[in-house]
Amino acid sequence: MRHAMAGRKLNRTKAHREALLSNLAQNLIEHEQIKTTLPKAKELRRFVEPLITKATKGDLSARRLVAKHITNQEILKKLFDDVAPRFKGRPGGYTRVLKMGFRQGDAAPMALIELTAEAGEAWSAKPAPKKKAAPKAKKEEAPAAEAKAEETVTEEVKADAPEVVVEENTEAAAVEAKAEETTESTDEAKS
Repeated sequence: MRHAMAGRKLNRTKAHREALLSNLAQNLIEHEQIKTTLPKAKELRRFVEPLITKATKGDLSARRLVAKHITNQEILKKLFDDVAPRFKGRPGGYTRVLKMGFRQGDAAPMALIELTAEAGEAWSAKPAPKKKAAPKAKKEEAPAAEAKAEETVTEEVKADAPEVVVEENTEAAAVEAKAEETTESTDEAKS
């Protein structure tokens, strides 16, 4: 039984699995989204999120710990200078795994794994500010304001309406007249 043995073996030896996850993590940081199989994407999420958490600290110790897994210096620099500051203060959830169907050749489930915050977009712990409602007017002032609003609306409608209403009325009247003639002719035919 596999009690307390978390993680996927991905049908690889330990060294091969570590190399695979390291390469996938480097590609994810470089391109910010990659397409891979679903089990690899889920395992990559477990691998790369702690690296990003360490990178948000930004100190030398964190850089050395992450450098054990991210060996390319350009990608390491991008992680610490561009990617990690976007997630500063965010408590995890740096990646998103989206299912993409099945691969043509062997029907393996495919997935897209991407970083959640877009380039140039920093994460903020505060939700977007809500618009405040207008202060309620006193009961005496409210009917006067409603009356003024109704007057302005009716004036606007009167200014625009006669042209449109007249055209609609003539067309409607013509349609009604035709309908009445047909009903009268059918009534006379029945009699």
